[in-house]
Amino acid sequence: MKRFIVFLLFITVAFLGYLYFTKTGVFEVRKSPKKTVVFSVDDLDLKIFYNRPSKRNREVFGALVPFNQVWRTGANEATTFETNKALKIGNDSLPKGKYTLWTIPNDSSWQVMFNSKQYKWGVDETMKPMHIADFDVISFTAPVQKLDKPVEQFTIAFDNSTDNLSLTMAWDQAKVVVPLK
Repeated sequence: MKRFIVFLLFITVAFLGYLYFTKTGVFEVRKSPKKTVVFSVDDLDLKIFYNRPSKRNREVFGALVPFNQVWRTGANEATTFETNKALKIGNDSLPKGKYTLWTIPNDSSWQVMFNSKQYKWGVDETMKPMHIADFDVISFTAPVQKLDKPVEQFTIAFDNSTDNLSLTMAWDQAKVVVPLK
């Protein structure tokens, strides 16, 4: 029995060594790391989970992320937005709950959609976004603000610096702001 356990231990170490030294992906750092952003004030709790792709000397909007097409708003898994209270976005009300966040970027504005369907991944096997518009609860159009300095890694954040809560998204030289009330 001891020989069998030693043999299994040897096989396990050899397999893990193989994975590590051949860089098969198990031990590699993700090119688009996961990020969770949490915001709490008074009795409001907001949470976003997304993956942060990098610019890496690529043209982003209009190329890597095509204009006028649904984007998964990040990389890898679908981006999620969670609120414990109903929010007003534009003229619409977003009930409390968990949503997937989708966008349609173009050069002057982004359409931002809060979708009630939970998707495990952002795209299918053909790299087509898995977004189903029938599940959009709110669609909000946000103007693009041109940034002087490019943002290397896609960033989603909450801004409450002027007591006007907003959801911001920035990448390359584009930034959009979605007011939340």
